[in-house]
Amino acid sequence: MAKVKTTVYVDEDVLRQIRVAAARRGRTVSELVEDALRRATLSGLIESIRSRSDLSEAEALELADSELHAMRRERDQPAA
Repeated sequence: MAKVKTTVYVDEDVLRQIRVAAARRGRTVSELVEDALRRATLSGLIESIRSRSDLSEAEALELADSELHAMRRERDQPAA
């Protein structure tokens, strides 16, 4: 998947914490921010699934996790 450059405004303390966390983990700030956004989106997906079905929280989480892994497998397949 192609990366897109964007600008976001965050509190200076938050950015400092992100930079420290990235350095400690040997990752880039962009990677940490993207992971956080994916988690936020996954959380939204879980709530959306739960609100439209009779699934329990655990079942909704399992379904969302399954879909996330399927998306990653599809994304990581070599182009034909």
